[in-house]
Amino acid sequence: MAEKTYLSDIEIAQAAKPEHISVIAERAHINPDYVEFYGSKKAKIDLALLDEKRPNGKLILVTAITPTPAGEGKTTTTIGLADGLRHIGKDVTVALREPSLGPVFGVKGGAAGGGYAQVIPMEDINLHFTGDFHAIGAANNLLAAMLDNHIQQGNVLGIDPRRITWKRCVDMNDRQLRFIVDGLGGRINGTPREDGFDITVASEIMAVLCLSSSIADLKARLSRIIVGYTYDEKPVTAGDLHAAGAMTALLKDALKPNLVQTLEGTPAFVHGGPFANIAHGCNSVIATRMALKMGDYTVTEAGFGADLGAEKFLDIKCRMAGLTPDAVVIVATVRALKMHGGLDKKQLGTEDLQALERGIPNLLRHVSNIKNVYKLPAVVAVNRFPTDTDAEIDFIIKKCRELGVNTVLSTVWAEGGKGGEALAREVVRLCEEEKGNFTFSYADDLSLRDKINAVVTKVYGGDGINILPAAEKEIAKLESLGFGKCPVCIAKTQYSFSDDPAKLGAPTGFTVTVRNVKVSAGAGFVVVLTGEIMTMPGLPKVPAAEGIDVTDDGRIIGLF
Repeated sequence: MAEKTYLSDIEIAQAAKPEHISVIAERAHINPDYVEFYGSKKAKIDLALLDEKRPNGKLILVTAITPTPAGEGKTTTTIGLADGLRHIGKDVTVALREPSLGPVFGVKGGAAGGGYAQVIPMEDINLHFTGDFHAIGAANNLLAAMLDNHIQQGNVLGIDPRRITWKRCVDMNDRQLRFIVDGLGGRINGTPREDGFDITVASEIMAVLCLSSSIADLKARLSRIIVGYTYDEKPVTAGDLHAAGAMTALLKDALKPNLVQTLEGTPAFVHGGPFANIAHGCNSVIATRMALKMGDYTVTEAGFGADLGAEKFLDIKCRMAGLTPDAVVIVATVRALKMHGGLDKKQLGTEDLQALERGIPNLLRHVSNIKNVYKLPAVVAVNRFPTDTDAEIDFIIKKCRELGVNTVLSTVWAEGGKGGEALAREVVRLCEEEKGNFTFSYADDLSLRDKINAVVTKVYGGDGINILPAAEKEIAKLESLGFGKCPVCIAKTQYSFSDDPAKLGAPTGFTVTVRNVKVSAGAGFVVVLTGEIMTMPGLPKVPAAEGIDVTDDGRIIGLF
């Protein structure tokens, strides 16, 4: 028998016949006056739409187990669930992050879903899209230029060049730019100093844009961004440099959410994409609010596993935006859980209940966190692979049932919305029958130390924290400056509940070491640095870019 061949994601996407974006806008109940067309397949939606008095629909958060190289399919599940809800007759929208060019040309791939659960036009979304990331990079680098120019032109504010915290950025994986020395070449070319680049998604401006509620809020947040400190240890802001107005001018169109569609014509708001390590890892507040007004159900996702993405979605985004999820979907695969149980990627194709038993505590801890820490209704979605056995699936169902959570098989990668109907029905049941009692993992009035400790002990399952002296000093300084009431955004590895990526499954008996902290004053949270978190990734030995090409007739190939 000939081996079955599968189309690549891009081949599936290019074979689709998308509807005109005006039809999608109408399906989302958006008045044509608010639609700004970017060709026939993309549009931006005017912020004035948010002024319309419409009730919010139900908010569904899709998160996942701790990621592994075996893959989990969180974005694919998010899109397939939205299509599945439409299959069972619900009025639905989906809200997703925009992909960064770094992973697209590096190793991870894009963020438009996969198989028959994708958002389109896939090539546009994964490449330049509507230019939002370019605008963010331009605003970031304008601020950097104005900062160095202020020093060059007399330094009235007394900025210490050794205490500059603001970096330049580019939306590309380029390790060569992590640490640089600039301002060389003599007096007229600036002040020599150590500098560096972040990838655009790690820029605080990305986080600011995604948490802003309006142009006025955006400008106010930009003004509060701290770029460095003076010789007498006082913070210097973008407002001090008179940069916020020009930065807002660069970002005013980027603040408007983008409207596209799934392969099955479900309206999709795709907007923003902050790093889930160094920032909060969710699409924009404005896009989520807009999507909620345009359907009875809105499906959204958060980055990485639930210990990072869902924690930050709930403790940061929901806190700041006044959002409350009605249900949470936790995505898992048998293959990934067996990797958490110690198997190599090459060993995942055969049944191994012992490895699954060793790995399933990872899923169960995430489930328990959603149910018992945040007190939200939850369902486990298992992306089924052909090599998964009934015994393995039954084992997961039994273990989750013991925590009072149902498990639903999902086949959206192969079947699109049809493969998400069962999951959609369980989500609807959760929203209608199991009311949550949403609670944050820590209160606003706790100290920064107590907030960090709460996340580590309640969410990660650790014994506590070890704060290094440099971090202790910085925490004291930030609290003295009035930042003690901010939420904490813990930057740690995505591959473990702990700060050690080698500790798979559901480790216990560990402490998390806090190396340093820094304030993202514009975004409104304090970043807590643990482990080695790269804000400028590098390319792998064989980057995905080597396989991407364009045919003579202009068709992109090799993009996943």
